[in-house]
Amino acid sequence: MEFILPTINTAFIILSAIFMGVGLHHIRYRRIEQHERWMKLAALAALIFFIGYVSKTVFIGSTQFGGPENLVPFYVTFLISHIILSTTGGVLGAYQLYTGIKRKLTIHRRVGPVAAIIWFLTAITGIMVYALLYVIYPGGSTAGLFDAIFH
Repeated sequence: MEFILPTINTAFIILSAIFMGVGLHHIRYRRIEQHERWMKLAALAALIFFIGYVSKTVFIGSTQFGGPENLVPFYVTFLISHIILSTTGGVLGAYQLYTGIKRKLTIHRRVGPVAAIIWFLTAITGIMVYALLYVIYPGGSTAGLFDAIFH
């Protein structure tokens, strides 16, 4: 179970990036309705990821890096950069969803390219974190929030 949930979560982040790429393709050719549909799907996939990630973190725990000790500082630095990107990308994504729905298109067009780049970088670094924790190296120990509090 500790491996399945992160795999499902990572699949949703990949889907979110793919859906966003399709949405960007449609807006390039001024296909507004298709753009909206695909971007909403991208936001939904990202939201499902977020709910799954938070649930896994609270109930199962965060997986510690299981690689060699000499790589821990590099992993932690990489993880922090991913967290900063994902937080920024999530906020910008929500803002883009809002500006698109409310038809505030001047700001939507201005922020869109930056938000897209950050979200693609978030997806790529998220896949890399998954690979480092579950594919390349064996996952380390985990402790859920409730276990840590009540045991």
